[in-house]
Amino acid sequence: MNRRKFIKQSALGTVALSTFTGFYTWQVEPFWLEFVEKLMPIKNLPSHLDGKTLMQISDLHVGDKFDYQFIIDSLKKAQVYKPDIVAYTGDYVTWRGKRQFEQLDEVLKYTVRGKLGTVGILGNHDYGHRWEEQWVADGVSERLQNNGIDILINEKIDINGLSFIGIDDFWGLHFEPEKATALHRSNESTVVLCHNPDVCDMDVWNGYQGWILSGHTHGGQIKLPFLSEPILPVKNKRYSQGEIDLNDGRRLYINRALGHTLQLRFNVRPEITIFKLMAI
Repeated sequence: MNRRKFIKQSALGTVALSTFTGFYTWQVEPFWLEFVEKLMPIKNLPSHLDGKTLMQISDLHVGDKFDYQFIIDSLKKAQVYKPDIVAYTGDYVTWRGKRQFEQLDEVLKYTVRGKLGTVGILGNHDYGHRWEEQWVADGVSERLQNNGIDILINEKIDINGLSFIGIDDFWGLHFEPEKATALHRSNESTVVLCHNPDVCDMDVWNGYQGWILSGHTHGGQIKLPFLSEPILPVKNKRYSQGEIDLNDGRRLYINRALGHTLQLRFNVRPEITIFKLMAI
């Protein structure tokens, strides 16, 4: 093979690879759902909850940014698992206007509910434009409540002996983490829901030792081999995705999100997490 022919074929190969990668990143991986299964050891867990399942669903981002039929299809798949408890960790819409209420109503017809209970918190996008529209948060919350999701705004709820504390969003209008964590009791089994994982670095935890379920980051959506994520909407860039030991008795899990604000994903598939509760 002469040099000119080699260069030409190499150029064609590069173009073909780039085209395939671009198509994959835009049309394949954003809709390639992964169910991630994890163990969740919890102190003081009642024996009757040992072995039960807790499903985390995060960041649906229903709106005009992508075909949200994918969210409906994913929720249908999730229903097959028949989880005992379901926790939603915020960002149900990508807000552009009132049509998102109609779209959310359509999606919530397929809400995954736990056999024992269903709980959730709000994310920043649920507060509308610049995260400062209370009427948007009220509309989102009302729809969630009407579909069986108990929304916690710096509140606590007991589900069959397992306590859930919900911290309202870090960028929202009712961020009062001390109010939420003051509800913690060390003799109880507890899981904390906190949309933005940056809250983990604040001195607000009242001695809490246990699991924290977050979303918000989407895992960066793009993760090139051997490189860090180009975009992470958190101060602590360690908080990207997956399970992180905070080395003080707290264990953080960051869900990679079911939806996305931009229809682009590479090496960061959309996720629904299924935890198996385990008494310790």
